[in-house]
Amino acid sequence: MTNPVEHIRRWHDEFTSFRRDLHAHPELGFEEHRTAEKVCERLQALGVEFHPGIGKTGIVAVICGRSDASGRAVGLRADMDALPMQEENGFAHKSRYDGRMHGCGHDGHTTMLLAATRYLHETRNFDGTAYLIFQPGEEGYAGAKAMIADGLFERFPAEQVYALHNWPGLPPGQIGITPGPAMAAADRIEITIDGRGGHGAHPHAAIDPVLVAGHIITAAQSIVSRNVSPIDTAVVSICAMQAGNPGAMSVIPAHATLVGTVRTFRPATQDMIERRLNELVPSIAAAFGAAATLRYERVYPATINHAREAGFAADVAESLVGAANVVRNLDPSMGSEDFSFMLQAKPGAFARLGQGGAEGGCFLHNSTYDFNDAVIPLGAGYLASLAEQAMPLAPK
Repeated sequence: MTNPVEHIRRWHDEFTSFRRDLHAHPELGFEEHRTAEKVCERLQALGVEFHPGIGKTGIVAVICGRSDASGRAVGLRADMDALPMQEENGFAHKSRYDGRMHGCGHDGHTTMLLAATRYLHETRNFDGTAYLIFQPGEEGYAGAKAMIADGLFERFPAEQVYALHNWPGLPPGQIGITPGPAMAAADRIEITIDGRGGHGAHPHAAIDPVLVAGHIITAAQSIVSRNVSPIDTAVVSICAMQAGNPGAMSVIPAHATLVGTVRTFRPATQDMIERRLNELVPSIAAAFGAAATLRYERVYPATINHAREAGFAADVAESLVGAANVVRNLDPSMGSEDFSFMLQAKPGAFARLGQGGAEGGCFLHNSTYDFNDAVIPLGAGYLASLAEQAMPLAPK
């Protein structure tokens, strides 16, 4: 049996160059036109069947194994989009565009899935069909949901679906996975406060929305500490505030806006936090003579790994890197993933690939982040092995 990692390692330089080209040309959600074009060019050159334009800029490649006696089908997914952030690196492949950066490693994910596609196409050491899903718009655009709505699993009926995300908190050569909750649900909150503007020297004649905002922020932080069980997990973060003009030191503004996020794993906890915010926000504002409204948007559900598939994914990892390098109960992350929508539709699992970097303070979404090209062969080989071992050829 061919070792996928060693087979793919022969193409390491080629795929490193491809990854760095994607890094230099980042594209935001549903704008991944160049990225999709580059992927399609590679698929066409390989002679792989592919279908573009699914969920706007998504692509699905189809590879049939040496046999289809099993009738089985497995989906492997990678995200393609970048983040709206400024890169602060100095290397040659840094982003060429202001305000756009591959700060989460989706350039590496796309590259690893493309390398796995090439390997599976060349070897076909499986019995069934592999669907390689190149997904747009993970970073807040719900690209997975868009692909599903566009008939992803009707047109490409995978029985199981798997995804792999780079993880700077693990060293290169390790793979982590956990059954059950892996990534949190992500909700967006926006609070609009309406007061009455006035002169900073005469605050009694105004209704200060900045003061109201301060009390709402403080109260919001008490929701988790005094309403969520210590053995449960939740986060409420107010991450942005807009009010007044920094150049007008003596003007009390009439309005203020707060924006933040809520992260949870349990639907009951999610419901409770939304309810408590709806109770607190208007009542605190009213106590100061102001008015405030809350817009609570549920963006992504929690990413919940299916127990059987998570165990299988861990076993596959162990077959490649050994038991000592597989973290089978990796702590869940309060980050979120729209792969959650696919796991609501199909059984599967979301794994994390060690790449190092966190020990130096450079985690995901950091302005000096870069994907570690050294892990491309292992990540690609792992994705390919998931397909091979889920759909093994019958012994001769």
